[in-house]
Amino acid sequence: MGHPMSDNKYLTVEEVVERYRGAVTVSTLESWRGMRIGPAFIKVGKAVLYPVEELDVWDKKNMVVCKPSKVIGRARVTEV
Repeated sequence: MGHPMSDNKYLTVEEVVERYRGAVTVSTLESWRGMRIGPAFIKVGKAVLYPVEELDVWDKKNMVVCKPSKVIGRARVTEV
């Protein structure tokens, strides 16, 4: 009966561009692949696929964590 489908989810290059709302372009992803930087990907024949799990890992690596705010002048800023 064939092999059971894997639970892994993969995105095409175009779907990755959509995920990042166009802030990362097809040509940027292509360039990053050539330099072996950016999110991890797999290649099956000519198809380039990005595992969603790896994109999530890459997102966490690129997260910018800010320090809690304090009162600045008369402005009251809430701490997180």
